[in-house]
Amino acid sequence: MATRPVPYNTDTELSSVNAILAAIGQAPITTLNFDNPQVSLIHNLLMECSIDVQNEGWVFNRENHYPLKPDADDHIHIPANMLRIDISEGQIWRATDVVKRGGMLYDKMRHSNIFTEPVEVDVVWLFDYTDLPTVFQRYITYRAAGRACAQMVVDRELVQMITAQEAFTRAACMEYECNQGDYTIFGTPDGTAYRPYQPFQALFRR
Repeated sequence: MATRPVPYNTDTELSSVNAILAAIGQAPITTLNFDNPQVSLIHNLLMECSIDVQNEGWVFNRENHYPLKPDADDHIHIPANMLRIDISEGQIWRATDVVKRGGMLYDKMRHSNIFTEPVEVDVVWLFDYTDLPTVFQRYITYRAAGRACAQMVVDRELVQMITAQEAFTRAACMEYECNQGDYTIFGTPDGTAYRPYQPFQALFRR
């Protein structure tokens, strides 16, 4: 049975591990053999960097006003792939202050994990590596390559070169964030519309 080809603009864990191996002057591999200590270490660095980058909260993994419903015991269990969680518009409404405790939502103001009503929260999700936008995959790869080089090669010049490339790919991530985020200084709330001034409109004459 033929396998579905991987799109050319998407990195896989294997391709990223090979990119890191190439950065530190090692030969590529054909499979992720975790019995190989070097491969296991590099893959762990890749996954650690993926968590660190996603934990910052970007437009692709940040979701506001996400509803969480209590179960039959009035507990709200937090999914394992939620990296961050906070009450929506918590900077305005100070009636609750929630944190993760024991795998459940806990209100520090009421000193209780009992919730009788659904709660809307702002969350940051942890996604699989292959589901990340390409610019973030490249950034994570170079970030992990820098760690691998520092730990396994100890070559200052090589670390500096990789760090420079890491900074370049992070700039690409910031560009992605600004383009996709549709941010405005006017603080337009979610679910509303705002049409900014567009210079080309000055050319219209009636």
